[in-house]
Amino acid sequence: MGRVKDDYRSLSGTQKAAIFMLSLGDDHAGRLFEMMDDDEIRELSQAMAGLGSVNSNIVERLFVEFADHLSTTGSLVGTMDSTERLLAGSLSKERVDLIMEEIRGPAGRTMWDKLGNVNEAVLANYLKNEYPQTVAVVLTKIKPDHAARVLSLLPENYAMECVTRMLRMEAVQKEILDHVERTLRNEFMTNLARTARRDAHELMADIFNNLDRNTENRFMSALEERNRESAERIKALMFTFEDLTRVDSSGVQQLLRHVEKDRLAMALKGASDDAKDMFFRNMSERAGKMMKEDMESMGPVRLKEVDEAQAEIVTVAKQLAESGEIVIAGSSEEDELVY
Repeated sequence: MGRVKDDYRSLSGTQKAAIFMLSLGDDHAGRLFEMMDDDEIRELSQAMAGLGSVNSNIVERLFVEFADHLSTTGSLVGTMDSTERLLAGSLSKERVDLIMEEIRGPAGRTMWDKLGNVNEAVLANYLKNEYPQTVAVVLTKIKPDHAARVLSLLPENYAMECVTRMLRMEAVQKEILDHVERTLRNEFMTNLARTARRDAHELMADIFNNLDRNTENRFMSALEERNRESAERIKALMFTFEDLTRVDSSGVQQLLRHVEKDRLAMALKGASDDAKDMFFRNMSERAGKMMKEDMESMGPVRLKEVDEAQAEIVTVAKQLAESGEIVIAGSSEEDELVY
């Protein structure tokens, strides 16, 4: 049996990473392994195999340190410039340019593929400051449905000028097309990647949302002792199952159509009375009665299973909110809904 790890200061970076991976569980760890190369997987696997028993206090301290660093110093968040400088130290300029092009902005093999994955409002806001001829070239290179949405968001007179240019357009010379691509790559995509960088507290809130309830409470308490301000910011950004009580009736009914009944029954087993009442109010009498019977027939359930079911439903609610199908009111007076 391996020796017990009980001295945090003696752990190497690789050993910390190994403990972190083992703590994440199979699904999350598997997704991270998919992003590593063979040498990284081999080194990390060797460290994991040699850990032996690790004291729970060591695991807790590792996660608290991770949360604290990410929330306060941003030391785990790099920039496009620092990444490019790091790559330039060991790779050729051609390889660096190719790699940076892939990570600057939306996915896609070509520039036009990438533009097709840019939100139409963001793209229209950029294009409205370009020459109509440039906009005409761009709109003829992206998919028609995407081009239509972008066109509808441009100022009307300007949009009509772009349409006129598109109608008159003949074959675009390769030099012009290359120039437009370079401009989009060097200006628009680079700025898009920089402005889209996520706030560290938002990232930590998402991570905490995916912890089980006991672990979340433990880490949050520890973080409050070390940095109360960051802990409060993370709390404010977290979205939990209980926050669904801020969804209006039509939104709850929409949510009910998108969640599986057995997962909702599991989630409600550990919900507050307010959350239960909200869901039952938006069901028919017969559906509510059946739901209660399903919950009773489950008997005692594990808290972990309740947390997983609630997390699934929260994820569905967030997706519906992002697509505009439901509205989740904020907790402040400014966000209250008026009927």
